[in-house]
Amino acid sequence: MAWLSSGRTNAELVDRMVANGLIGSDRVAEAMKSVDRGHYVNSNSAAGAYDDSPQRIGFNATISAPHMHAHACEILLPYIDQADAKAGGILDVGSGSGYLTAVFHRLAPGATVIGIDHLDGLARLARDNLAKDGVTTGTSPGIDIVCGDGRAGWPAKAPYQVIHVGAAAPTIPDALVEQLAAPGRMFIPVGTEKQAIWQVDKDKEGNVTKKTLFNVMYVPLTDRTKQWPGD
Repeated sequence: MAWLSSGRTNAELVDRMVANGLIGSDRVAEAMKSVDRGHYVNSNSAAGAYDDSPQRIGFNATISAPHMHAHACEILLPYIDQADAKAGGILDVGSGSGYLTAVFHRLAPGATVIGIDHLDGLARLARDNLAKDGVTTGTSPGIDIVCGDGRAGWPAKAPYQVIHVGAAAPTIPDALVEQLAAPGRMFIPVGTEKQAIWQVDKDKEGNVTKKTLFNVMYVPLTDRTKQWPGD
């Protein structure tokens, strides 16, 4: 029902996703309503900010369709709650324009939420967008945007109860599995020509299980120079 969920405002977009069964949690709906997607899209495509579709944000990157962000939040929510309660960590790899990083912050204001992107231009864009949404970066616990290769995670704030990856990796990076807390959960698109969302769980003893959830099509999680040589 994703194609029927577009709205004229941020609230209408979220309400339609709820009505179409794409959001089942009141908390996810409230968090997505509190983060105005219009602040996180390319200014040239602002008219379509509330379409339930991916959009280009520059730097050969995209912001995922809202229903994909909703799926990620719903699947990760039990571990987002743990991060909030423990003042733990949430890592958003390939954070792009900063939208989902902001949603995670709204869902877990007591957690440390890190958005990481390997392009300086996108990291600056995310910080600017968060400021438009009234979110101050660089606070702890709180939210921060860092620049680095997300495939290697961000060891300085590990372990993370939640890891979200916003681009498709050919295989699941070992570093991200290592930085997952016990217990913890990762949501990651995996594959090249054929892609699927994988749910990676680590239990309290450190045992790791992996399962595929559904097929998707994401931009690749690739080298900085391949994505945007001019950065």
